[in-house]
Amino acid sequence: MKIIMLGAPGAGKGTQAKKIAEKYQIPHISTGDIFRANIKGGTELGMKAKAFMDQGQLVPDEITIGMLMDRIKEDDCKNGYVLDGFPRTIPQAESLTKALADLGDKIDYAINVDVPDEAIVTRMSGRRACLKCGATYHIKYNAPKTEGICDTCGEKLVLRDDDKPETVQKRLTVYHEQTQPLIDYYKNEGCLAEVDGTKDLDVVFQDIVAILGE
Repeated sequence: MKIIMLGAPGAGKGTQAKKIAEKYQIPHISTGDIFRANIKGGTELGMKAKAFMDQGQLVPDEITIGMLMDRIKEDDCKNGYVLDGFPRTIPQAESLTKALADLGDKIDYAINVDVPDEAIVTRMSGRRACLKCGATYHIKYNAPKTEGICDTCGEKLVLRDDDKPETVQKRLTVYHEQTQPLIDYYKNEGCLAEVDGTKDLDVVFQDIVAILGE
């Protein structure tokens, strides 16, 4: 089962991707994880990506696709995977479709977690992050055991600049311009499924399971 998660930043697609990965015993693959693994491993593509990132530039699609295809050829992906954070644009989606077709493969489901902008702004401004271990929390939906302290490593939690309301609004504008067209793209591909992301996390997950099957 090969799945792509779609949705605006803060819609909860990452949380749902992890739950899907756990239930169906398939890897949760985020582009951030792939970048980190390739850079840490010193791969050729990782070093190319790092050169762009060090200059504050976006990593070209062909490098990202190359790393992604290397990842999904690994043994743990033989029963499928959940892609989180990629593709973000129509050219990326087209490149991914072609790269998979070259392997005689395709995406089975593109799941769009639909949440209105105003709900996302409220939701994201409650997020807190641990800069040391990367764990994320929410003051309302997923609070740490001790307020302001990471459960995993005990460091102080922060409100990242990314999660401040004015920044969130800018990210949503970019999302609507660049990423929302993917919904129509995957609808045309015949694999789009949509769920109401404003519901409780567990209810959203049950809606997703109803689509994917037990």
